[in-house]
Amino acid sequence: MKTTKIIDHIVNRLKAYCDEAGLKGFVVGISGGIDSAVTSTLCAKTGKETLLLNMPIYQTPEQVSLAEQHMRWLEKNYGHVRGIKTDLTPVFQALEKTFPPDIQDGLTMANTRSRMRMVTLYAFATHHKMLVVGTGNRVEDLGVGFFTKYGDGGVDILPIGDLMKSEVYAIGRELGIVDTILNAPPTDGLWSDNRTDESQIGATYAELEAAMQFDAESMPEDQLTARQKEVLSIYRRLHHANRHKMDPIPIINIPASLR
Repeated sequence: MKTTKIIDHIVNRLKAYCDEAGLKGFVVGISGGIDSAVTSTLCAKTGKETLLLNMPIYQTPEQVSLAEQHMRWLEKNYGHVRGIKTDLTPVFQALEKTFPPDIQDGLTMANTRSRMRMVTLYAFATHHKMLVVGTGNRVEDLGVGFFTKYGDGGVDILPIGDLMKSEVYAIGRELGIVDTILNAPPTDGLWSDNRTDESQIGATYAELEAAMQFDAESMPEDQLTARQKEVLSIYRRLHHANRHKMDPIPIINIPASLR
């Protein structure tokens, strides 16, 4: 993998896309995880103004600390980067008081957290005339659809959307992302019990990458171990169930005969 050339390619495409849009720079939500750390660093390397938003909602101190550590690191190395902490917990608490209790199941409120962050990112982006940059990778966004529709899926551009998770880590090491982030268990930070991505999905990212490759190459399943078959089943189930997130919004076309 030619990490340096990939970095240069993404940075150049980000800069060109921003110029074509006639905007000033980028807004990135920072979680303390590898994906947002890599994405924000790539944005910073464009030389354009970059806003980093840390948006805790009942977040653990560890997650908040990792996000702030990364923001300070980028601010120190890039003069055009500015980190902002916007605590959304009071806003979320207001929604908890407003929503009927019977709809406040775990998944509904986890997705609501993500959508609140999307609204916040676009508020800053609109005011500062910037692009909202997504942090999803290929496994999450195109493989299993592990993102919130109109939440973290509501963005203007996905710099690492064509990179597998293992490739994101390789890029992160090349960029000099701190070890505490490189070694942190991936989590979306949307659940009160701080569950990891892999515990939610039921498979590791490495296993999912192998399943994606297997499906793409249509290899015979009799070569797989029992665990590999289990992961392949997980991948296929999630890929099918979340197609509505990955595909364009369907339009119901009206036949000419009805007009």
